Amino acid sequence: MAMPISRRRFLGLAAMAMTTHRIVLGSDNMLSIPTDLDHILLGANDLDRGIDWMQERSGVRALFGGVHPGRGTRNALLSLGPRRYLEIIAPDPKQPSATSGNDMANRLRAIQEPRLIGWAAHTNDLAGLVQKAAAAGIDMENPRDGSRVRLDGKTLRWRSFALKKDFDGVLPFFIEWDHSSIHPSEDAPSGCTLQHFFIECPVVENARSVAGKLGLEVELNPGKAPVLSARIIGKRGAFEIT
Repeated sequence: MAMPISRRRFLGLAAMAMTTHRIVLGSDNMLSIPTDLDHILLGANDLDRGIDWMQERSGVRALFGGVHPGRGTRNALLSLGPRRYLEIIAPDPKQPSATSGNDMANRLRAIQEPRLIGWAAHTNDLAGLVQKAAAAGIDMENPRDGSRVRLDGKTLRWRSFALKKDFDGVLPFFIEWDHSSIHPSEDAPSGCTLQHFFIECPVVENARSVAGKLGLEVELNPGKAPVLSARIIGKRGAFEIT
């Protein structure tokens, strides 16, 4: 038998429920996507398999992007909204595997199931960011030029640099697109939107310190292991990749 509830208690419970609802909504409105996120990388040991895997979940088929000469990899892309995209990256079977520049390709061959392996943050002043990192005593790889030829024959160009210590992929590498290049999000297949990008790190305070020195606006959460997880809304609804 239900116990009667006084009007005062009913109003009190209703107010608590509304407050709890606001808290939940507030947590969803936190910095759920890094401000400067450019793209996320989904690693696969075979590009066609990675494309099929992503299409099953999203309802969108990624478009072949091109190859990375000398790096042993090739990719396919799909847009995640303005200035954001997902890159499926896999070994290029036409490039030799046993060269020093193909470390990424060799790691990709060991992946059993497609998974997130990293992310990139965009900048309009890579040289200035490199100077900032050096002044802060942050070890980094030498900036490098990158390019690939698109299917239409146009060449995409960029410059990038990576941190020597990115806390197992928790922090991004940084990319500056050449002003003459079309950003991949503009003409990659659409239909997907990045809703959340979750990052966990066992040494979260150290990672936050480095991110702060670089002016990187990103929410880092404590966790037992380094984790990247993206929540995407596609043509078949919402899904997560980790």
